[in-house]
Amino acid sequence: MAFDIKMIRDVYSKFPERVEAARKLTGKPLTLSEKILYTHLWDKIPAEAFKRGQDYVDFAPDRIACQDATAQMALLQFMQAGKQKVAVPTTVHCDHLIQAKEGAAKDLKRANDVSSEVFDFLASVSNKYGIGFWEPGAGIIHQVVLENYAFPGGMMIGTDSHTVNAGGLGMVAIGVGGADAVDVMAGMPWELKFPKLIGVRLTGKLSGWTAPKDVILKVAEILTVKGGTGAIVEYFGPGATAMSCTGKGTICNMGAEIGATTSTFGYDESMERYLRVTDREDVADEANKIKEHLTADAEVYDNPEHYFDQVIEINLSELGPLLNGPFTPDLSTTAGKEMTEKAKANDWPLKVEWGLIGSCTNSSYEDLSRAASIAQQALDKNLKTKAEFGINPGSEQVRYTAERDGILEVFEKLDATIFTNACGPCIGQWARYSDPKNAPKNSIVHSFNRNFAKRADGNPNTHAFVASPELVAAVAIAGRLDFNPMTDTLINENGEEVRLDEPTGWELPPKGFDVKENGYVEPVEDGSGVEITVSPTSERLELLTPFTPIGNEIKGAKLLIKAFGKCTTDHISMAGPWLRYRGHLDNISNNMLIGAVNAYNKQTNFVKSQLTGEYGGVPDTARTYKAEGIYTVVVGDHNYGEGSSREHAAMEPRHLGVAAVIVKSFARIHETNLKKQGMLGLTFVNENDYDLIQEDDTFNFLDLDQFSPGKPLTIEVVHADGTKDNIMVNHTYNEGQIEWFNEGSALNLIKKQNA
Repeated sequence: MAFDIKMIRDVYSKFPERVEAARKLTGKPLTLSEKILYTHLWDKIPAEAFKRGQDYVDFAPDRIACQDATAQMALLQFMQAGKQKVAVPTTVHCDHLIQAKEGAAKDLKRANDVSSEVFDFLASVSNKYGIGFWEPGAGIIHQVVLENYAFPGGMMIGTDSHTVNAGGLGMVAIGVGGADAVDVMAGMPWELKFPKLIGVRLTGKLSGWTAPKDVILKVAEILTVKGGTGAIVEYFGPGATAMSCTGKGTICNMGAEIGATTSTFGYDESMERYLRVTDREDVADEANKIKEHLTADAEVYDNPEHYFDQVIEINLSELGPLLNGPFTPDLSTTAGKEMTEKAKANDWPLKVEWGLIGSCTNSSYEDLSRAASIAQQALDKNLKTKAEFGINPGSEQVRYTAERDGILEVFEKLDATIFTNACGPCIGQWARYSDPKNAPKNSIVHSFNRNFAKRADGNPNTHAFVASPELVAAVAIAGRLDFNPMTDTLINENGEEVRLDEPTGWELPPKGFDVKENGYVEPVEDGSGVEITVSPTSERLELLTPFTPIGNEIKGAKLLIKAFGKCTTDHISMAGPWLRYRGHLDNISNNMLIGAVNAYNKQTNFVKSQLTGEYGGVPDTARTYKAEGIYTVVVGDHNYGEGSSREHAAMEPRHLGVAAVIVKSFARIHETNLKKQGMLGLTFVNENDYDLIQEDDTFNFLDLDQFSPGKPLTIEVVHADGTKDNIMVNHTYNEGQIEWFNEGSALNLIKKQNA
């Protein structure tokens, strides 16, 4: 039986009436995305249809999911909200704080020893406030959500950008910062700009070496890392319905890499099969009662150009296996000849040292079974693998079932390391090098979602390429980046020339799923007696102090850093070893912007202090300004804040005295996170004004006292020689968000309202 079946039945009971009301309101047939959005409005159906990409709308999500790295700050904030229990079903999943090093058993034991303080804190807070708790080793948050909580037509938010994975089961699932989650936990509406809609029509059929992963790798090539910003991507067509549920999840998962608000698929038979095999027959039965409402109206998919803002068509029969990378997930290359030419032209190392299979994107039973079919061929054809293998099962249920069915044994016979059911290398939790910064240039292939520099192992010289699990297996066996399994042969241990056959696998386990201990801990009914303690001397946890409002008299603010080029949340607040401080704002602030490239000297973590004229680390320089009561400004390029949902990338600058971030454009989640923390997230009206900013600049905000929706702000930029430039900046703050700024943060406002 499903978790929260009563809630799901309640959602479904309102669906038909609300969908029909939305049809009348808009005067047209509806996409699936619109049906879910309009059925989850905080208030009743409005007087007129919302304008895509313009109107801010209040929603009522059905549930929340948090992973352990982001849950710490989210729950520390919720503890200040003045509530006795979360208002909607919420879960915490311990998957980020487990480092991959020696193998599952040893790594999990080490994590439980090293991070026991954090795990105990999360468990006790979950128990106190009615939150479901998934223990370390239970699995990766998004795979566990897909197996247990996702349901067609639902809306959920999660404190991780890959929450979008649940779109594989027909949800609108959106990654947010912890402050957004706190709003919903506290029983308040959740605000989102009504998304634009991108339709992707899939024709043809996947076959041979082509996998669902290749679909999203192709979409990433088409849309780039920012092409989906502010939009929901809705997949449809015969190629979509023919795909497995977990394959759909893979595609939705990596929608985060194109900046999409989320991605989703209409309810179909593959979703029903998945619900039933994961012991949720009751959800499938309820979904079948209203299944016509759990996909778009027929007219929409027949004439998509009339209903979507953009339509993309991909013929799966013509799609080949792809590798995306290095250093960005949208640089797409076809396996084989094209990769050979591109690698040689760009001096990418052709030798592959590791093949990594897993992550929240590709760690399902189907993924492991298809990769294992390639690994089995290496054994059968007497091939010696040239690269090392690492495997991260997605959940204890997947791991247990794969072990029962002999899948893991195949990898183990190839000397693969079976890591814990956790994120591991995908988020930088990989103890590959003792000195990552000085590690050698090399290439790896993985089935993860992101491949930014230093992302997996901390080595800036690691060239990481994203591919399907089956292609990762083949390339790892060959040990060469330019290997094409469809055409190339390998020489086995007997000197014979052999070729790999096409991968095979199971959409779902033939004998069904099984598990002994899934790692779930149910909270007590009444948590009022649960005590939560945080040591004042802890290095890992720190109770929060409310932010003081910045105010509307920002004068004499100094430039902290002008970031050059790509500046993701990994550059602003690195993961890896810094994950240990995710619950301690002051300590983790020591990584603020240390990965951002200074536009003036092209170095990282080396900026000029206008107080001393000397150069130093970004956090240290920020602290000296803060000690003198001087606000600072950060300037950036396009798509600033791309990547993870981590609100630490906003909280750290806020904590260290940054008043405003001025960029050419923002990634959606990061812009919202800045607003939530009571900061100014601004964009240049004229992008060329980025070039006007000089290293010794001072900023005076001339009309912040007139801060209002839709009204640009004027900033006087004073240069070291006394000359001045007035620049205009835009913002997207509405009345409510301006109130967050005036109160010092959204949390301050919540606390005030609950007082």
